[in-house]
Amino acid sequence: MELDRHGAELLFQVLTEREAKNSVAIASNESFSGWTRTFTDPRLCAAIVDRLSFGGNIIETGTGSCRLAQTRARAEA
Repeated sequence: MELDRHGAELLFQVLTEREAKNSVAIASNESFSGWTRTFTDPRLCAAIVDRLSFGGNIIETGTGSCRLAQTRARAEA
């Protein structure tokens, strides 16, 4: 889903204000390099990734979808 510039700026503002107060958890099935399709302004995209990754923990779980795997398992059963 594409986020317009105004929406991306608002998200950046929320992340900036929240960073010093509490943790933020974000899940995505897209690598950071693919986020430019959502955040179409490359500089704003880089700023959001920078804000999220600074001092954070990135947990990569792989590219497979848990929901898709469960759906396929139910269909086969």
